Amino acid sequence: MLRAVNTLVLSAISMVSLADTNAETNTDNIENITVEGKVTANTLPVGTFASPISNLEYDPRVDLQSRNMAEAQADVTIRGGIFENTGFRVGSATLYDPQTGHYFAEIPIAPEMLTAAAILTGVDNALYGVNSSVGSVSYQWKQINTGGGLSAGFGNNGFNIQRLYSAYTWPSNSAQGSWGVEGEYSRSESDGSIDNGDHQFERASARLQYSDSDSQTDLFFGYQEKFFGWPNMYTPYNVNETEQLRTRLLMLNHGQQYGSDSSFELSAYYRKHNDHYVFSRENPRAFQAFHQTDVKSLAFSGEHHVNDGLSINYSSQVMADSIESTTLENNFTSRDYYKVSVVPEYQTNLADNQRLTFRLGGAFDDTNRDDADFSFISDLSWHTVNADNSTRHLYLSYAEATQVAGYSAIGGSDTGGLFRSNYDLQRETSKNLELGLSVENLDWRIDSAVFYRWDNQLTDWTYSFDSTSARSANQVDIETIGVEFIAIKSFDSANIVVSYTFLDKSENYFDDSIDASFYALNYPPHRLTLGAIWELGESLEMRIDNEWRKQQDNALRNGDDSALFTHITLTYSPVQFDALDIVFAVDNAWDESFEEIPGTPGRGDQFSITANYHW
Repeated sequence: MLRAVNTLVLSAISMVSLADTNAETNTDNIENITVEGKVTANTLPVGTFASPISNLEYDPRVDLQSRNMAEAQADVTIRGGIFENTGFRVGSATLYDPQTGHYFAEIPIAPEMLTAAAILTGVDNALYGVNSSVGSVSYQWKQINTGGGLSAGFGNNGFNIQRLYSAYTWPSNSAQGSWGVEGEYSRSESDGSIDNGDHQFERASARLQYSDSDSQTDLFFGYQEKFFGWPNMYTPYNVNETEQLRTRLLMLNHGQQYGSDSSFELSAYYRKHNDHYVFSRENPRAFQAFHQTDVKSLAFSGEHHVNDGLSINYSSQVMADSIESTTLENNFTSRDYYKVSVVPEYQTNLADNQRLTFRLGGAFDDTNRDDADFSFISDLSWHTVNADNSTRHLYLSYAEATQVAGYSAIGGSDTGGLFRSNYDLQRETSKNLELGLSVENLDWRIDSAVFYRWDNQLTDWTYSFDSTSARSANQVDIETIGVEFIAIKSFDSANIVVSYTFLDKSENYFDDSIDASFYALNYPPHRLTLGAIWELGESLEMRIDNEWRKQQDNALRNGDDSALFTHITLTYSPVQFDALDIVFAVDNAWDESFEEIPGTPGRGDQFSITANYHW
C-alpha cells in the first residue's frame, strides 16, 4: 500500500470501518445500510482535483448523475430519490442552496479536512437531515496532522492540474491541547472529454483548529470558482450551454464530549453562491440568468447519556436564506427554516453477547412560507457478538421525513419560459419502511437491506413534447421498492468490494400530458459495482472501480439504456524517492457515451498522469 503519510493524494482508504451516524462513534446503533469510509477503491478523480463528492459515482449507495463530470455539476441521488432529496451535512449542519439542488454539492472544502462520506438513510436521515427527505451525505471535520504535498499533472483533452496542500500543528499552553492550521490551493483546466465540454476550476480553503482530549473547534473559510460548458446541459434543444459558479463558505464548528458517553456539536455557517447560466455560448443574448443565494445557519446536535439503558439523541437547525435573480423572483425571495428532532434510545441486554436497542421519537419541520409538519421516527435493532468476535446486526425501522421545494421550482414563471415553475407545489413527505442485516467477521463484511418508500408530492422536473418549456416542475406520488447488498473482503495483498442494488418504482403524476421525467424516473432497476485495491509489489499499487447499470427506459435518452464504467489507477512509489508518487489514471476506460441524465451527452474517456511530492 502507499505510505499513509501521503496526505496530498488521500490514498488511505477504510474498506471495513463502520461507524454509527448517530454519534459517529458507537456501532451499536447503526441504521444500516450506513457504511462510513470509502466503499470505492479510488479516492481521486481523473479530470480535475478532488472534492468531497469525488468518486461517489462508483459508490453503491449513491447514484451520481453528472453534467461534464461529477466535480463540474453533480446531481447526487440516494435510493432512487432525486437530487433535491439529498442533503450534504458537515459537522451538525446541512449545507444548503435554496435556488436548486443542482448546487448542493458546491462545497469548497479540501477533502483532506473531512472524513469519508457517511450515507444517512432511514432513521438517521430523518433525525439529522434537514430538507432532505430521502438521504444525506454526512462529513465530520478531521483532526489536523502536520504534513502536506505538491501535485502537478496533465492528460488528454488539454488537461492540466496543479495543487498545493500544507498543514502544521503545535502544542498549546494547555497540557493536553494543540493548535493546527492547514490550507490548500487547487486549479485545473481542460478542453473537455467531448466538444464544448471545457472547464476551468480553482479552489482555495483554509482551516484553524484547536483540539484537546474532550473537544475540537474548527474555523474554516473556502472559496471556489468554476466555469464549464456542456451540450444540452439542462435543455434538450441541441445547444452548447455554459455555467459559471462562485461559492464562498465560512464555518465555525465545535464538538464536545462530556460526562459518560455524552457529546454535542455546534455548527454555524454563512454560504454565498453565484451562478451565471448561459443557454447558448454562441449566442449569449438568447437567454442567460444570474442568481445569487445567501444562507445563514446555526445547528446543534448530540447524544445525552441518561443511564446505562437510556440516552437521548437530538438535532436541531435554523436556516435563513435569500435570493437575487434575474428570472426567479415571481413568488418570494427569502425563507426561514426550522427543524427540531428528538429520538430517545433504550438499550437492554438479552444475554451476555446480545443487545436489543429501541429508538422512538420524532421531528418537527417548519418554515415561514409553508405549513409545518411532524415526522415519526423509530427502529428496533438486535446486535449479537459471537464467540469468534464476529458480529450480527439485524434491524427493522420506520421513518418519515419532509422537505419544501427550492426557488427554481417555485419562484419562476408558472405559465412558460425555458424552465417552468409551479407556485402550487406543496410540502413533500417521504415514509420509509426497512429491514436490514449486517454480518462482520475479521476480514469480511456483508451489509444488506430491503426497503419500501412512499414519496408523496415529490417535486420532479418533467418534459412534454408539445410544450415550449425545456422542463416543468410537477409533483408526483411514487412508491419505491429497493434492495441493497454490499460485500467487503480483505486479502493479504488486496481488498475487494462488490455490490448489487435493485429499484422498482410505481408513479402517479396526475397529468397525462407528461411524456418524460428528467429525474424521478431516471434510475437503474439493476446496478452492480466491483472495486479492488491490489498491491502489485513493493512500489506499485492498482485501484479499480467498475459499475454496470441497466437504466429505466426514458423517451428523452439517446443511445443505450445500459452502460459499463471503469476507473483504473496505477501508482508507482519508487523506493529511491520516499516522498514521490507517480500516478497514471483513466476514467470511463471504455469511452461509454451513456446519458446519465436523459438528453444530456455522457462524458468521454479521460487519461492523466500526475506527480505527487509529499512531506
